[in-house]
Amino acid sequence: MYKIMTPGPTQVRENVRSARSLPCTNPDLDPDFYDFYKETCGLISELLETEHPAYILDGEGILGLEAACASLTEPGDRVLVVDNGVYGKGFADFVTMYGGVPEFYESPYTKAVDVEVFREYLKEHHDFKYATLVHCDTPSGVLNPVEELSLALHEYGIMTVVDSVSAMFGEPLRVDAGKIDIVCGGSQKALSAPPGLSFVTVSPAAMKAMESRKTPIASFYANILVFRDYYKNQWFPYTMPISDIYGLRAALENVRADEDRLRRHRELAGLTRRTVQEMGLSLYLEDGFSSTVTVIRVPEGMEAARILEAMKKEHGIMIAGSFDVLAGQVIRIGHMGENANQKDVKETLDALRAVIRKLREETP
Repeated sequence: MYKIMTPGPTQVRENVRSARSLPCTNPDLDPDFYDFYKETCGLISELLETEHPAYILDGEGILGLEAACASLTEPGDRVLVVDNGVYGKGFADFVTMYGGVPEFYESPYTKAVDVEVFREYLKEHHDFKYATLVHCDTPSGVLNPVEELSLALHEYGIMTVVDSVSAMFGEPLRVDAGKIDIVCGGSQKALSAPPGLSFVTVSPAAMKAMESRKTPIASFYANILVFRDYYKNQWFPYTMPISDIYGLRAALENVRADEDRLRRHRELAGLTRRTVQEMGLSLYLEDGFSSTVTVIRVPEGMEAARILEAMKKEHGIMIAGSFDVLAGQVIRIGHMGENANQKDVKETLDALRAVIRKLREETP
């Protein structure tokens, strides 16, 4: 069994695993489960500092992103896609899938979006229904100032959809202060529950936009609107994965009890970046470093696959490569959630140092 030090999925605490083994009721019929689901959604909203209702969806984090786009997008809607990373650009696929017309705001993948430059762009380009933003774009590890970007967009009445799957609970996120209309999260990143669930918070403006559509939402499973009256009607649109939600609740309680988590994430991220540079390795980013993942350029003459395989075979530790335009170019260490502890981070860095030293000796 490998020690998982990837940028999601992450290690899972024993109390989360235990919660998933609790006896099951029928979640469609038991009123107590409706209370439990509602309370769990309320805890999500509390931790994200928002009065907006939250909804838990039965699907990995990508479902939340698609559901946001499916629920807001009507044919012909112009949508601003902020592209400074693989996931940022990927939002356009969902926009197009549901008939929208994406326009890209392109920014270098090696740094955070510059808020002032973005504001200048908006002065001449602001005819959009909503904009998509990524908090931490996991393939590159870049962290964007989504609260400031969202506030800039709201000056022009543009709604915002934020993918914070890889950042929330490891980075500060104040949904109401940033006027974020829909924020999307997932179970398997800094929250440190197993993969399988996504969740969204939805502003009144976003809900109104869904309710006042001229065309029906072109999906059932990726449809946020069907959750709107679940508690009043005591009806879910599909059977809720009760054991997954029990585990999610335990993970959320862990986050609420961990008052030191943001400082710990920040300090361990700094330690990781300093240490890999001391090894003679280069970081991928120029700025915009996330506290949840560190992305390292593969040294010249080495292969990402060999580094990853040696980490697993020789040290029992799983770290990650990347994909899309970064495939083979970088390796990634996830120091988020349960991974964000001194012992495991140090063990991972020691193992990486040994692997790099050995591969350098073998490289002509």
